Amino acid sequence: MSVLEQTYTNLELIIVDDGSTDDTSSVVSRIKDKRLRYFYQENKGVAAARNFGLSLAKGDIISFLDSDDYWLPTKLEKQVNFLQQTNFCVVQCLEKWIRKGKLVNKKRKHFMPAGWFWEKALEMCLIGPSCVLLYKQVFDEIGLFDENFVACEDYELWLRLLLHYPVGIVPEELVVKRGGHFDQLSRSILGLDLYRIYALIKLKKRIVKDVALVEKMLQTKAKFYIQGCLKRGKLEEAERIIKLLNIK
Repeated sequence: MSVLEQTYTNLELIIVDDGSTDDTSSVVSRIKDKRLRYFYQENKGVAAARNFGLSLAKGDIISFLDSDDYWLPTKLEKQVNFLQQTNFCVVQCLEKWIRKGKLVNKKRKHFMPAGWFWEKALEMCLIGPSCVLLYKQVFDEIGLFDENFVACEDYELWLRLLLHYPVGIVPEELVVKRGGHFDQLSRSILGLDLYRIYALIKLKKRIVKDVALVEKMLQTKAKFYIQGCLKRGKLEEAERIIKLLNIK
C-alpha cells in the first residue's frame, strides 16, 4: 500500500470500507501494520465515508486517498514539511493521470493552482482529494463533507474552504490518479453537472459578496445541464431546473 510505504512514517491509516462487496476485509487482514485501522460501514457514499474517517482520526493533519489512486513515497513528507515551514493550513500537490494504463496529457485548465483561487474554482474542481493535506482544525470552521451530495461532494467542500483559506502547493506529481475503471465513481454517476448546480445554489446562500459571480456560473452550468436533458429527452428534469432557478 502506498500509504504504508511513505517516507514520513508517523501516520495512521484509516480504511473506511463503504459497503464493498469484494474481499477488501480479507486483503486488509493480511497486512500486519499497527498503523492501519479498518472500519466497515453499510454503503452511505463517499462523503459519509470521508466524514466517518475524519471522526476517527487522532492526528492533527489530514489527508485523503481515493481507492483508485496511489501516492508516491515522498508525498506526505514533502507536504508536511511545507505546512510546517509556511503559514498555510492547506497544501496540495500535482497529480499524474493514468487511464487504461496510458499516461494522459492534461490540458492547461486542469493544472492545480495555488493561493486564493476561489473564483477560478467556481468553474471546475481544482483541488484533488488524493492530493490535499490540511490541518484537521480547518474542518471546525468550514464544516464536513455534505452527505446529501452523492457526487461532487469535494467540489462543494473546496468552494467553502477557499472562502477562508489559501491553498499552498508542492509543485511535483506526487499522486497517481488512475482512470478508466468500470467501477470508477465519475463513470458510474450520471448528471455530475446537477450536483455542481446544487453546490453553487448552496454557496450562493452563504456568501455576502461576489454573489453575481456565483449566479453567473450557476446560470452557465444550468443551461449546459438543461441542454443535455433536452437532448436526451428528459423534458421533466429540464423543466424542473428551469423552475428551480427561474431561468427565462
